[in-house]
Amino acid sequence: MMHIETVNLEDNSYPIFIGEGASLSLENFEGYIAGKDIAIVTNEVVAPLYLNEISDLFSNMNVIEYILPDGEQEKKLKTVHKIIDRLMEAGLGRDSTLIALGGGVVGDITGFTASIFMRGINFIQIPTTLLAQVDASVGGKTAVNHKAGKNLIGSFHQPKCVICDSRFLETLKATEISAGLAEIIKYGLIYDREFFQWLQKNIQQILSNDPVAVAHAIQRSCAIKAEIVAQDEKEQSVRALLNFGHTFGHAIEKLTGYGNWTHGDAVAVGMVLAARLSEKMSLITPEDVQNIEEALTAANLPISLPSIDPTELLAAMKSDKKAKDRNIQLVLLKNIGEAFLTADYPKEDLTNLLRAS
Repeated sequence: MMHIETVNLEDNSYPIFIGEGASLSLENFEGYIAGKDIAIVTNEVVAPLYLNEISDLFSNMNVIEYILPDGEQEKKLKTVHKIIDRLMEAGLGRDSTLIALGGGVVGDITGFTASIFMRGINFIQIPTTLLAQVDASVGGKTAVNHKAGKNLIGSFHQPKCVICDSRFLETLKATEISAGLAEIIKYGLIYDREFFQWLQKNIQQILSNDPVAVAHAIQRSCAIKAEIVAQDEKEQSVRALLNFGHTFGHAIEKLTGYGNWTHGDAVAVGMVLAARLSEKMSLITPEDVQNIEEALTAANLPISLPSIDPTELLAAMKSDKKAKDRNIQLVLLKNIGEAFLTADYPKEDLTNLLRAS
């Protein structure tokens, strides 16, 4: 059964099609493709599984394909340049459409390329990982990494539509399902206490790919993100709450070497650190922290820092995009289901927390 969420952004509004087989219906693409030229960007893992079936949908159009090596290490300007070279060689213009077929890395690279090629062209997201379906594909954030930090070179460029086909999840490794669960749990913690409580009871069903549980998790996650993005497209206020755990997480990814820790693992540890700091500030209870840690552990996610020098971690966090006047801003919890962004926290508590973790 097809479910449709809408990201309401006036002229930039778009649908999110959610359901088994969503990517096989040409009807879901109609009205969102400009011109007769399409470029599908994917990677070497996804291509053998799904590239042909997506290309075949557009047999009456000019389709080119670009296959990336797999991994976070490809998320760099050099990759964007290579894709643009291919687009130029094929004669694509402003009336062409890019399609991102893959996980968050493919989506970020493709979206950023679409935002700058010919000063901006249409693109469509077909996320193939759970993490990308519930988070990275929705909201229009596109970026590549810089040696100074994650996602520091990017733009806001909304897709024309997002197509979340649950069939893709059947070929994912267990670690990739867990990575997606980190972002799903995040939504409950920052926005919806009842959803978090539902997750506490249903994490095992999601891990075993139960279709009913997975469908609800994706639909509710997309609905929460769509609602937040509709309020704050360019992250001037409430959208920053979606970065809960990410200031810590992005620093962990940088210091461990991109690709060595999954984004989900890094964010999971980041959420634990943010929760523990919230508890030190008497905002949430020790029982709340325990419930968060137990939910993440049940999802097979880590809750402790890797071997990282706390001083280096703090320095990496200062390059975060949310830093203000060189002060680290953090998303903390007032309660389960209620978060806020602040730079007003005891700095000594943060330092001690990192040393103890």
